Amino acid sequence: MKNIVTAIAAAAIILPTAALAGERDKGNSINYSGPVDTVTVASLLEDTSMFTEKDAVVEGHLIKQVNADTFIFSDGTKEIQVEIDDDIRMPQTINADTKVRLFGEYEGGNTPEIEVDRIQLI
Repeated sequence: MKNIVTAIAAAAIILPTAALAGERDKGNSINYSGPVDTVTVASLLEDTSMFTEKDAVVEGHLIKQVNADTFIFSDGTKEIQVEIDDDIRMPQTINADTKVRLFGEYEGGNTPEIEVDRIQLI
């Protein structure tokens, strides 16, 4: 009898949690396509201090893949290494001709890079 009560209590806790866990993947994000304040890669690279960390939004092209989650990005002014967050999924294949808007955090240092949190196709 004690095992049945424990099983029912565990199910009462786990099932709602499992049901809500799937809710975040149902496209509840906003797909805004209007103007956004962006910066150039050249302006970001003016400050390469290892202590530099700031939010950045850039527009341009992923021109080369370095490894599974690291790319070279160019906005036409300069190039910078970007690291794409591993939970980002794109609905379509992108290539060097696909214009993208990257949202992330710029980090200076020996190899300045942008850690990308979100990608938007333009």
